[in-house]
Amino acid sequence: MGSREDEYDYLFKVVLIGDSGVGKSNLLSRFTRNEFNLESKSTIGVEFATRSIQVDGKTIKAQIWDTAGQERYRAITSAYYRGAVGALLVYDIAKHLTYENVERWLKELRDHGDNNIVIMLVGNKSDLRHLRAVPTDEARAFAEKNCLSFIETSALDSTNVEEAFQNILTEIYRIVSQKQISDRLTHESPGSDVVEIDVPPTSDGQKSNKLQCCQNMA
Repeated sequence: MGSREDEYDYLFKVVLIGDSGVGKSNLLSRFTRNEFNLESKSTIGVEFATRSIQVDGKTIKAQIWDTAGQERYRAITSAYYRGAVGALLVYDIAKHLTYENVERWLKELRDHGDNNIVIMLVGNKSDLRHLRAVPTDEARAFAEKNCLSFIETSALDSTNVEEAFQNILTEIYRIVSQKQISDRLTHESPGSDVVEIDVPPTSDGQKSNKLQCCQNMA
């Protein structure tokens, strides 16, 4: 007999990516178990945890994968982008280098991930505001330029952790449910407020698909 944890309407795989030490594991443990470990060790390979939330009366089960940030594990973790419908791209607001590397992580994600993956840029460790090295406005502008959503969090004091996961899972759910509606209306023209995720091939092919995705995320 299955437990309530086995009962869900949607199962979404979300990956956490970013440099080692930015707090990915503690974001995962804070959201899934409401725990924070000051002695957290670097993740080796990949770990994952699950949690279910409610969106529009539906049960969304999130399977959240925590990928190692160290270079030597990147060949292993690239395979885990497959099947992910969402990604939290995390940097440390007090370490500018982790922000500089966001562009490289974003390229890797887009090389290995689904074309329509929902991506959120997350500036973690907002409790270290006195050591801030990455201005909020700069990160927000980068996110807007690259069609990413953006939020600053603190796994230590829980600031915006719940909101970050709730927001990305809700956005994924809305895209998936809109796609299901548009699939039923294949031969009808959708309303202007409905964004189709998979569009028929055009002369521009993938470019048209990515543009609609970008417009949806903006």
